[in-house]
Amino acid sequence: MIIAVINNKGGVGKTTTAVNLAAALASPKRRVLLVDLDSAASASVWCGMSRAQLRPSTASCLLEKYPILKAVRHTDTQHLDLLTGSIELANADVALSGLRGREAVLRRMLDRVQPHYDLTLLDCPPSLSLLGINALVAADAVVIPVSPDPLAIDAMDGLLSTIERVRSRMSAKSRLLGILLSLVDARRKHTRELTERVRAEHRDKVFHTEVGWMADLAVAPAAGKPVQSFAPRSAAADVFRRLAGEVLHRLPAMRH
Repeated sequence: MIIAVINNKGGVGKTTTAVNLAAALASPKRRVLLVDLDSAASASVWCGMSRAQLRPSTASCLLEKYPILKAVRHTDTQHLDLLTGSIELANADVALSGLRGREAVLRRMLDRVQPHYDLTLLDCPPSLSLLGINALVAADAVVIPVSPDPLAIDAMDGLLSTIERVRSRMSAKSRLLGILLSLVDARRKHTRELTERVRAEHRDKVFHTEVGWMADLAVAPAAGKPVQSFAPRSAAADVFRRLAGEVLHRLPAMRH
C-alpha cells in the first residue's frame, strides 16, 4: 500500500506529516518505506541523513536507473527505511518529460521494492509537477495536510479536483484517505473558525486528529530524528500515534 502525502502549497506541514506518520506506523508488524520526492530533501535530513549522504537518491533510481533496493537506507527508527531526496529531483520534470509513459515511471520503480514493505509513504514536492502526478499515479491513497490558512484551504479544492482528474484520465487508483489539519493554533479564534469550516465542508474526509503547534516538532528536525524517537512521551509523539491509528483504520476501505 502506497500513501502519498501531498499538497501543492508549501508550508502546510507536509514533510512533518510524512516523516512522523511513517515513524509512527513503523512497527515489528509493519515495515515502512519513506520515499523523499522533494529536491530540498528535508525529510531525509530529518531522518538523520547529512546532505553529503544523499546520493544514491530517489533521483538516481528515477533518472539513472540505479537499483532501488541498493539505494534504500535503514534509519535509526526501527522498521523504517528511507529513499532519500536530493537536488537532482529539481530536474526530474525535464528528464521525465520525453519518456513514454512518463506519468507512471515512479509506479514502475516502486513496484520493484513493494514486496519488501507493508506501507510506503511518499513525501511529495510542493507543486503538482510531473513528479507530483507520478506520485498520484503510484499511490493507492492520498493524505492532504492543510493548515488553517485561507489561501491553503482555498487551494485544497483545486488539489482535490486534480486528484479526481488524474484518477479518471490515467486510470490511477489513488483515493483520498483523509485531510489532516496541521499547524493548528487552537488559541486563535480565527484558526478555530477555519478548522470548523474545513470540517463542515469535508466532514468525514477530515481526520479527527489535528497536529498543533508543538515545540518538540520544531526542534526534532535539528536532532535528525522523528518526534517518536526524539521525544517519545511528548504530546507531539502521541498525536502521530493517534493519526497512525486513524490511518490504519481507514486503509482497509482503500483495498475495495
